[in-house]
Amino acid sequence: MSVKVKYELEFPIQSSPQLLYQYISTPSGLSEWFADNVNSRGEFFTFIWDDSEEKAKLASKKSGERIKFKWLEEDGTETDYFFEMKIMEDEITKDVSIVISDFAHSDELEESKLLWENQISDLKHVLGSV
Repeated sequence: MSVKVKYELEFPIQSSPQLLYQYISTPSGLSEWFADNVNSRGEFFTFIWDDSEEKAKLASKKSGERIKFKWLEEDGTETDYFFEMKIMEDEITKDVSIVISDFAHSDELEESKLLWENQISDLKHVLGSV
């Protein structure tokens, strides 16, 4: 199996960091833009899209700033792969952006980036930030 490569994307978002954090850190917030449905039991999250289901463990979070999920194998063991969403706020301009860190196979990199662009577009619509 080929190794995935890490990449980062940054998207400007017209939103307060506090409101944005609610949409990236709660099952109800994530299910409005990231997946069709999101369930959580403690630190374990299940992301559901159409016919597929992926499980992840909450690896770390800092309220109002970032959240990181580590993907799990079918048997529940942690993989080396994660995705992280960080909220950045410019101290001077107060411009807010979200920085996504994720992994993809090199032959699927462009497709993965496009998927995030679509997801963030959905997030902006939910936030009224378009």
